[in-house]
This record gives sequence, C-alpha cells and structure tokens, in this order.
Amino acid sequence: MSKFLSIDFETANYGSDSACAIGLVLVENGTIIDEEVRLIRPPTSDFFFTHIHGLTWQNVEAEPDFGDLWPDIAPYFEGVDFFSAHNSAFDSKVLKSCCDTYSLTTPETEFVCTVKLARKMWDIRPTKLPNVAHYLGLDLDHHDALSDSRACANIIIAAENDGWGYDTGFENVGERHSAPEDTA
Repeated sequence: MSKFLSIDFETANYGSDSACAIGLVLVENGTIIDEEVRLIRPPTSDFFFTHIHGLTWQNVEAEPDFGDLWPDIAPYFEGVDFFSAHNSAFDSKVLKSCCDTYSLTTPETEFVCTVKLARKMWDIRPTKLPNVAHYLGLDLDHHDALSDSRACANIIIAAENDGWGYDTGFENVGERHSAPEDTA
C-alpha cells in the first residue's frame, strides 16, 4: 500500500489558473488520514461554470488566492508516492497553471489518473466519476471538490484492494472487483 494525495479542482472559467476550490484527501496504507477543502479566489471575477459547481465570485472574493493559500496546503503535497485525480490531465494542468501564475514551484510528483485506472481495472465505460462511484458503491456529491477528491481516493483504495499497486501496476491483479448488485 502507498501514501498518496487525491486532488480535485473546480475552476471558475476556461483559464487553467482559475481554480476556485480544491479538495485534498491524503491516504496512507489504504486509509484516509486527512482531508481538506478550500475555496480559492481566482485571478479574475469571471465565473462561467457556476452552473456546474454552484460557486460564484461572491463565494470566493474574500478567500485567499492560490499563492496565498499555497503555504497552508503545500504540506499535503509532500512525502507522497503519487497524486491521483479523476481525469488527471485536467487537475495537473490546473495545479501547474496556478503555480506558474503565482511563481511557485510545481510539485513534480507523478499523477495517477483514476479514469484510466478504472477502465483498466474494472472495464468501466463510461468512466465519468459518477459512473465509477456508482460501480464501486461510493457516495458522491459530484462537483463538490472534497466529495470528488474523496471518491477519487476511494477508487485508488479499491484498486489497491483488488491487487493494483503504484509500484507493481497490474501484475498482482487477480480476481476483479464485482459490481454491487442492483437492488432496484
């Protein structure tokens, strides 16, 4: 088992540095040991995605920007084997863009994408977070940064329980997780 950080960003607009919320879930040896959600004031007041996550400029205007928030959340990013995110290309780009905007060093830790992991582990399609959460029987309030990052962490935990390992990949995967029975 590994130590990892699951990350989920919500963004205000199409700018990859427009993070307005971050969910962080720290996992060690298959157990969630810490979690935090923080609102972030993006560089502009342009909010185009309120209809997705419910956040507005009024929700975040008094919050710290990413540069001011970083000292508080940076310890989460240290001493982990990897980061995980659902569609990690998005979250890694947001992390890099926010770090670049505020002249911070971007953590170089590798991301594990739980979209790709779920497809390979359990052959789930479609692989949107609600689909994977439903398959694994996870609670999810989609587009809530903490709920999304917690679901992502639980996807990694389920994969580890089914034999996947960050260091070993799929070589120890035997019997696959079976989908929960439909009780409807």
